[in-house]
Amino acid sequence: MTNDRPVRVRFAPSPTGMLHIGGARTALFNWAFARSNGGKFILRIEDTDTERNSDESLQSILESMKWLGLDWDEGPQAEGDFGPYYQSQRVDMYQAAIEKGMGEGWLYRCFATADELESQREEARSNKVNWQHDARWRELSANESQAKADAGDAFVIRFRVPVGECVVIKDHIRGEVKFASDEVEDWVAVRSNGMPTYNFVCAIDDSEMQISHVIRGEEHLVNTPKQVMLCQALDMPVPDFAHVPLILGSDGKKLSKRTGDTALGDYIKSGHPDDALFNFLCLLGFAIDDKTTVFSRDELLQNFELKKISKGGALFDTDKLNWICGEYIRNTSVDDLCTAVAPFMVAAGYQLAPELLAKLVTALQPRANLYSHFSEQAAGLVSEVTYDEKAKKELSKEGVLQYLELVAAQLQDGEWPPTDFFDLVKQIASDNEVGVGKVMKPLRCALTGALGGPELADVLNILGREQSISRLAKAGQLV
Repeated sequence: MTNDRPVRVRFAPSPTGMLHIGGARTALFNWAFARSNGGKFILRIEDTDTERNSDESLQSILESMKWLGLDWDEGPQAEGDFGPYYQSQRVDMYQAAIEKGMGEGWLYRCFATADELESQREEARSNKVNWQHDARWRELSANESQAKADAGDAFVIRFRVPVGECVVIKDHIRGEVKFASDEVEDWVAVRSNGMPTYNFVCAIDDSEMQISHVIRGEEHLVNTPKQVMLCQALDMPVPDFAHVPLILGSDGKKLSKRTGDTALGDYIKSGHPDDALFNFLCLLGFAIDDKTTVFSRDELLQNFELKKISKGGALFDTDKLNWICGEYIRNTSVDDLCTAVAPFMVAAGYQLAPELLAKLVTALQPRANLYSHFSEQAAGLVSEVTYDEKAKKELSKEGVLQYLELVAAQLQDGEWPPTDFFDLVKQIASDNEVGVGKVMKPLRCALTGALGGPELADVLNILGREQSISRLAKAGQLV
């Protein structure tokens, strides 16, 4: 099921929007296949939709791929021997194929109007059958076709699908897939505005760029027989295929924005570690084995094989994504974490000295899953403390003022930072014949303004002696 050509794979996004999770996963699998087989990874831009293309989308796609670590060997910003790498710059190549097809007869003009096609569709709906173009213009002679075109009649150009044949696709993931040609309509190869369609230009580009393997989402499987037929008509080599499974949301349905299908840029902005998201994307249809969840890029490349990609839909599990992000954050050095977190701190309005940032990162690292969590949880630690409703309720309980004053006295006179703050609190609780929680809860609320947060010893280290005692006094005024 393999060919003998050098491995050359491609990812071909359209610059009409941002790079989303599904596209990023497809790009990653292509990149991994190329890198694990000593091949080339090509980035090709399918920019023939001139009305919807935007430079903003293109730049977002390029930056998102770089952020994810998917470097390409050929393409924009990496010119190679098989360019140009923008479809809009390859029009002459497509035109030559169109002329060849018209001359040899495997392309023909179809003069069906929009009203005629809609009438056919409506009839199919009424009869509750699937509509397929009836190819009524297929047998028009070349002279008659040319005469109608010369007269100004609008037309599209369709591919003449052979009758009674079987197209066999050897798919590295799905095995052998067969399509009866009689179930494939004469598809539109060139639109009425003269612009070739996706199936036409895609197959030609893959051949001209010597693509050995086409790895893409299973939604493209229906396009594959059309592209194979075109390859055969143009006497071009047919690449190997691998159609990866759909990504499903937590509801088991096709992934939507509600269930995680957002632009990669949104995950970058929310503070997902790049290596963690890379790891998670790998798991959407691929597994090294039945027990390994967290792995490095090198480990992926040592184990990546197309046959290990599943056929069934891949579930986008946000809980697993958050867990993986947390694992990466907890296994990142404080110095590297400070570098990653710093931009989020600045965006939140915090200008922290390196020493204070390191203390904050150390304190919050065990509980953070995203870089943005550090800036979100920093509010009560590096700025003026405010008390949420739960904290106010806790501080209003009987005996709280006495506990705060006792702790403040210990902090005032003892060593700094306390060597074992919990023992200090436990002793105060014992002396007052109350449980440790009776002291610890209001103490946490006084120092942070909330019931949850990092270890109090870390909080004291961040605040310093003076600020800690000041907060205990301020909270005491609420009692």
